[in-house]
Amino acid sequence: MMTDYASGYANAMKGMLGEIPVDAGMFKNAFRQQASITDKMSRVVLAAAEKSTEISATWTKSTLGELGNVVNAQDDPSGYTKAVSDFARAQAELSAKSMEAFADVATTAQVKTIELMLAADKGPGHGAAKAARKPRSGSGQPAPSPQNASKAAKKAARETSAAA
Repeated sequence: MMTDYASGYANAMKGMLGEIPVDAGMFKNAFRQQASITDKMSRVVLAAAEKSTEISATWTKSTLGELGNVVNAQDDPSGYTKAVSDFARAQAELSAKSMEAFADVATTAQVKTIELMLAADKGPGHGAAKAARKPRSGSGQPAPSPQNASKAAKKAARETSAAA
């Protein structure tokens, strides 16, 4: 009994979905284009992450090197003041350079992202949505009217009920 119901349900779904016009080639092209865009975007993101990591590592290494001068023992208390002052000045310069480098990475990533999005809008997969909206069936005939599709769905539902 349960297998009859499942079989009837499968037939009903097959009947309903069979009435929907689908151009599988367009979906395949759209999938390929999306995979290509995802690959290119991933490369942009990974390159930005790699450069950002390099900037952070350089900044950290320089900070720790400069901090070594601050913690060195001084003969007189004014030596500590000078060491801290030198450290603060070096950090200000280093921070400015590092932030500029981060801004360059972000700008590059933004420009590449915009270029990819513009190229994607002009690509072959762009027509997939338009093709999906075109009323046609796999045989090249016009798609059935909504009334006929509704009749097919009702017929499949009756078959499902009869199988149960």
